[in-house]
Amino acid sequence: MSDVYTMGIDIGSTSSKCVVFKNGTEIVSEGVVNLGAGTKGVDKVIEEVLGNLNMELSDIDVTVSTGYGRNSYEGAVKTMSELSCHAKGGTYIFGEVRTIIDIGGQDIKVLKLNAKGQLMNFLMNDKCAAGTGRFLEVMAGVLDVKLDQLGDLDEQATEKTPISSTCTVFAESEVISSMAKKIPIPNIIKGIHASVATRVAGLAKRGGLTLPVAMTGGVTKNSGIVRALSEELETEIKISPDSQMAGAIGAALYAYEEYLKR
Repeated sequence: MSDVYTMGIDIGSTSSKCVVFKNGTEIVSEGVVNLGAGTKGVDKVIEEVLGNLNMELSDIDVTVSTGYGRNSYEGAVKTMSELSCHAKGGTYIFGEVRTIIDIGGQDIKVLKLNAKGQLMNFLMNDKCAAGTGRFLEVMAGVLDVKLDQLGDLDEQATEKTPISSTCTVFAESEVISSMAKKIPIPNIIKGIHASVATRVAGLAKRGGLTLPVAMTGGVTKNSGIVRALSEELETEIKISPDSQMAGAIGAALYAYEEYLKR
């Protein structure tokens, strides 16, 4: 039997992720482009991922899309919710996991899985930007630091500056006020991360928290958030270099299932 190649595309609000699987078991190519729904991000990431394999789109047997902009890509045979895809992708990456926390650009999702890795329940905050990737972008802008520097700066903190407001606009005012008082930037960042962790942990604990806990999404690259959330939940948070790819991995695995059905 010839090899089967399936592709999963996760079109988020701020980035596009793509994964190609061989025979439903092995990731052979993956990529991320920091352009989300409504942009050329999808085309760029597909081009990059297929380019790594010297393959054409016609070489892919089945494609499934997921994420915020999943309906905008016409090359997929079907679309799947990001909840299902993060559950499947998270289980593939981490093995046994019962709670998955996904901090996206626009929302926070907490997925509750059973022992077989199937999605049983979920909680979501998509009404407010506080605690999301967008919130961290705004704070980094106010502090005049790069988003990818937040984790390292957090580590340099000597104490945590309390950020009491859960609203992005008011939190921004608190940060500006702290800067005016000449409070060190790392201490302010540690406070920002703690405020995000408090909000996310509150969502995760609703209805009970089942261990082990894993984290997916691009915010996993911020070590300060992972540390703060681990402290808030009083447990280890599993992360992986592939955490950001969980949705795309799940979509590619669903694409393989779709191939087998056909």
